[in-house]
Parts: sequence; C-alpha cells; structure tokens
Amino acid sequence: MWRFWTVAVSLALCPAAVARVGADKPITFYVAPNGNDKWSGTRKRPSFLRLNGPLASLRGARDAIRRLKARGPLTRPVTVRVLGGAYRLTEPFVLEPGDSGTTDCPITYTAENGAKPIFSGGRVITGWQRNANGVWTVTIPEVKSGKWYFQSLFVNGERRQRARMPNDGYFRAISKAPPRRDPKTGKSIPQDNIAFRFKPGDIQRWPHLNEINVVVFHAWATTRHRIASVDITSNVVEFTGPSPWPFGKWGITDQRYYMENLPEALDAPDEWYLDLRTGVLSYIPLAGENPEKVEIEAPVLTELVQFRGDADAGTFVEHVTFSGLAFACTDWVLGPLGHSYRQAAPEARPTVALTGARHCKLEKIEVAHVGGYGIGLGHGCKHNRLEQCHLHDLGAGGVQIGEVDLPREERLRAGHNTVFNCFIHDGGHVYATAVGVWVGKSSNNVIQHNEISDFYYTGISVGWSWGYQPSSANGNIIEYNHVHHLGFGVLSDMGGIYTLGLSPGTRICNNLFHHIESYTYGGWGIYTDEGSTDIVIENNIVYNTKDGSFHQHYGKDNIVRNNIFAYSRERQIVRTRNEKHCSFVFEHNIVCYTSGTLLGSNWSGDRSNYKLDYNVYWNASGTTVTFAGSTFAQWQAKGQDTHSMIADPLFVGAEKYDFRLKPDSPALKLGFQPIVLSNVGLIGPREWVNQPKEIKRKWVVSPKKP
Repeated sequence: MWRFWTVAVSLALCPAAVARVGADKPITFYVAPNGNDKWSGTRKRPSFLRLNGPLASLRGARDAIRRLKARGPLTRPVTVRVLGGAYRLTEPFVLEPGDSGTTDCPITYTAENGAKPIFSGGRVITGWQRNANGVWTVTIPEVKSGKWYFQSLFVNGERRQRARMPNDGYFRAISKAPPRRDPKTGKSIPQDNIAFRFKPGDIQRWPHLNEINVVVFHAWATTRHRIASVDITSNVVEFTGPSPWPFGKWGITDQRYYMENLPEALDAPDEWYLDLRTGVLSYIPLAGENPEKVEIEAPVLTELVQFRGDADAGTFVEHVTFSGLAFACTDWVLGPLGHSYRQAAPEARPTVALTGARHCKLEKIEVAHVGGYGIGLGHGCKHNRLEQCHLHDLGAGGVQIGEVDLPREERLRAGHNTVFNCFIHDGGHVYATAVGVWVGKSSNNVIQHNEISDFYYTGISVGWSWGYQPSSANGNIIEYNHVHHLGFGVLSDMGGIYTLGLSPGTRICNNLFHHIESYTYGGWGIYTDEGSTDIVIENNIVYNTKDGSFHQHYGKDNIVRNNIFAYSRERQIVRTRNEKHCSFVFEHNIVCYTSGTLLGSNWSGDRSNYKLDYNVYWNASGTTVTFAGSTFAQWQAKGQDTHSMIADPLFVGAEKYDFRLKPDSPALKLGFQPIVLSNVGLIGPREWVNQPKEIKRKWVVSPKKP
C-alpha cells in the first residue's frame, strides 16, 4: 500500500510524468490558499495524506511551468487555475521572456470557475486598543524599527484619509516669498518656486516638519512637497524641492494647498496618523466601526505584477493571459524632494506593470485600492489587450500606454494596444492630476467601449508632444466610450478627452462626454490642445460642461463633424489662437445651449483660418444667438455658416438629455446623421453593464477636498 502511494506521488511530482500522462489533454496546474509550492499543482485539492495537491502561489505555478518547459518546448496550452481566497504577496509576481507561451500554446493564469482570488500587497493590522478619546491605536514594531513605512490605509476595502489640515477645503498663500541673499556672493536669489508666504497661524513650527506633506494646486496639476523650514516671523514656508512653476503663477491668493501627515491634524472620523518614532498607528473610526469586526490593511508593496520583457534585447513576454484575478492594496512613494511632475502623473507606478510585453491579454482583471496607476503598458509593449477590467480606488489613474520619451526605434515603442470594455473610475486620490486612460508617445492604439468617471482631471489623454514637432501619437482610435463626472471643481484646463501634437489618423468618434466641471478656466468636453492636428472628431455627444463642449487651443486641419454639443454653462465652442493655416472644419453639428455665449475666445481671421457650415444653432433660453459679436447675417457675410440655420433641433427629450431627433428636425434636413447611444460604454452581461449605476456620488459639482 505505501509503495503504491510512493510511486503515485513520485509521478505527480515529476514534470516529465506530467508531460507523458494524458498527452492528449491540456496541461493544468492549480493554485489554492491551502496549497504548497512543493507540491505538483496537478490536483485541485490536497490529497488525503497531504503529500500532493495545489500550489500556494502564482510564483509556484510559474516555477512549475518553468520546470515543464525545461524538458522541451510546449506542445499544448498551459492553464493555471486559481481558487478563490486571499493571497498575500511579499514581493511582486514577475514574468520574464522565458515564461512566455506561444501562439499555439499560450499560458493562462485564470480564476477557477466562479472563484474570486485576490492578490494583496497589504498586511492586516490587528491588536487595536480603544482609547478614552475615541482614537484606536496599535504599535507596529516594524515601523518603530524603521523596516516598514506606509502612506495608505484601507478599512474594509475603503481608503482612509491621512490626518489632514484643513479637513475640508484649502489654505491659501497670501504672497510670494521674498528673495533670499546668498551668503557667499551677496546676490539676491528668488524663491518663487520653492517658498511662499502663508496666513499667520495656518502653518506652525510643529515637531518633525520633514514628515509633513504639503499638497499644492497649480491650475491643471498638483505638487506634493516636504517642508525644509518654517519662519513664523515672516510667515514663510520653504520646501526641500521646487515646484515646476512659480507659486502664484495663476494668482497668489488663489494658490491653494493643504497639509497631510501631522498628528495635530488627527481630529476627524476616517483620519489616521503613523508615528515613525514610536511605531504607533492612530485611527479615528467611522460611526459604527468595531475593531473586532473590521479588516484594517496597510500596503507593503508598490507593485504586484511585472511583465518584465527586454525590448532592447529583442526578448519579450508573449502570449500570456491573466483572467478573473484581482489585485489590491499597494502604496506610493514620496522622495526627499517631493513630487513635482507637470501633468497627468505618468511617473506614478502602475500596480500591474508590463514592459516588453507582446500579444498578452488581461481580461476581467480587477485592480483596486492602489497608490498609483492601475495598469501600465510601457516600453516595447505591442499588440496587448485589456478587456472588461475593473480599475477603481486609484491613487493616480487607470491605464498608461507608452512613454514620456519616445524611443528612437519603432520596434521599441509601445503601440497597437487595446483597452476595451473596461470600467475605470474613482481615481486621483494621491495624484489628482492623473487621468483615466493616458496614451503618451504611442500610436495605433484602440480605446473602445469603456466607461471612465470620477477623476479630478481629464478622462482620456492622447499624445505627449507640444506644438508642431514630429508626431509620436498617430492613428489612435477613441470610440464608443462613456466619459463623465470629471473635475469636480478641483483642477482647471481639463476635459473629457485631451489631445496633444500632430496626430494623423487619430479619430474621436461615437463617444459620450458629460458633467465636466473645472476649478476656474476649462472644463471642456473635447479639448484639442497645443498642436493637435489631423484629428477627426465625429458623432460625439457632449453636454453639461463648464466652459465649452469643444475647445481648440491651437492646431491644424482638424475635422469636427456630426456632433451634438449641448448646455455648456459659459461658452459652447471655443477657439483660442488664430494661426495662418486652417484650425478646423466645423460642419453638420448641433449646438444647443441655455446660458453663456455660442462662440468663445478668439474668432479673428477668416474662412481660410476656420470653416463652419451646415450647422444648427439654438439658444433654448430665447436669447438671440450671436457669433463672436456679430449677427447671424454679418457672420454669414464673412463666409461662415452659409448653409447653417438657427432653429430648434427638436430633441426627443432635452430635459432628460435624450438627444434623439424628432423626424421633422431641421438638422436632418441639413444632412445630420442621427447618433445612436445604445452601444456607447460598457457592453456584455447585464451585471457588468449595470455596475456604473451602483456608484453613489457624495457630490455632483465641487467637493471640498480631493
């Protein structure tokens, strides 16, 4: 009997035996919370004597596949089935080129049918004590000894706020800092980028100033600073690292900021503070929370998954699929000089980071409660696909594609990737300037059928070249996306979609953009910024924006055709810069509004600089429609809108944002093609499509804090 068990176990543990037995069947390994990486992984459950069974980790499964491949090339697909439960990671799971599958024999890591495995980069904190003042505390020895420091905390899967001052709203600078005198040269040194004056009492010389984060808002971006010194006589705060812009560039008294991570600010439910000297973590619970019944988790990692190909060496991670897996709880890092990136926070680390990956797929992946972006497709990533992924509670944004710097060789550039049918929302908790989907210097990507909402900045950003320099973001297709509830009055100069640079072949079509609210200027639906050129913008519906449904800063030969632009509060169509060439052609559009002006900013130039025709304009408030100070007749005399008309477009239900047209709509007579919204946004199973409807927003226009 025992001899039989010995033989059976030996066969199970031998990779060669796995390859020989049942050679006509797919190769399957199992991973389970009660597994063991010393087992074969060929059994779904542990054997009676616990001598064999499932593996315990993705790493164990990867290593089992490595042993299998060491016997020779794969001749069948390999599937790793992961049972439900929580898996705690102490290091990122790494795939290298040798872990690739092939076209005929791909490798898939998938959740077992009906299971939800969650891979966490966090550690559960227990041992809480309730103090008389209502604060919970626990001492963490690893923090006290300097081995662990975290900047995020999650309670029952919900992000909690580091002790903040003020609790709501912002402090405001009162003036620029005076220049200081160099003691060696005697010369005056400006401090505009590294210091400012504060209102007396807002900042004090608290102990351990270097641990405080000062988060400063600059139009479309935020910077996060460490304090170098505080002078309470002159009321000047100086930082360890500079801001990219002078403080007060957009008005010194409008320079907003708040502070985090100081014990003096621990005064409201949901706030926490970690004392590095004593190792004591303090938390003020929400009403009804009980330390015995909540799970409080802090991250130990900043990344959970790395596809680590080497595009420069020509070796890639290929033909690997992740399906149905969830990744949660990662942190962010603040260096000694703080964080001062200018826009979109592309340097924020993704929790699932792919470099040198080709023909890989992430489907039905959930990424949540993280410190940076959710998923990154970086250097050399081509022909990868993200499908039906759920990315939420993000420190930065959802998806990054491409790089800030363009590799010289085309083979090294990210491109031809797809983000399809993903729900990306609730971001910017650490880097408020991050976006839902960021496409940098990358071409021929498809962003399709996604729902993107609840970011403080832009929904989709495409291109990373300012002005008319050679293009690096061509042929990107952005279509059938539902992008909404952005800005919330926190940042400016932002939109539903934001583009940059020469972009031949790029199309923005059949999208729905709405509820976009900036802090001051901006809050546009479709925003073609510096040098945006050769973009087709067609069959989109944009409504309920602050400062314009469409805005072009400057660019060339864009086509804006067959769109509905409705109910922007201040201006409807905005053009900022007049140039010698044609900015755009604007034809067969419907523009309807009840407040503000029809055309905003700069409409100098003539028909060679912009061309408008076959449009329907309507001011539903009854106010006369004017065109940049001209009557309709005067405007037409300039050669614009020769065949256009001012008329009610006859929407089926404008008050309910039902923009279908009645059969006798004048727009139809001018050749407008009806826009169908039924296939915009998420598609597929009802429970998936209905997920966005479950969001309960605490605010609609402007929150008091990001």
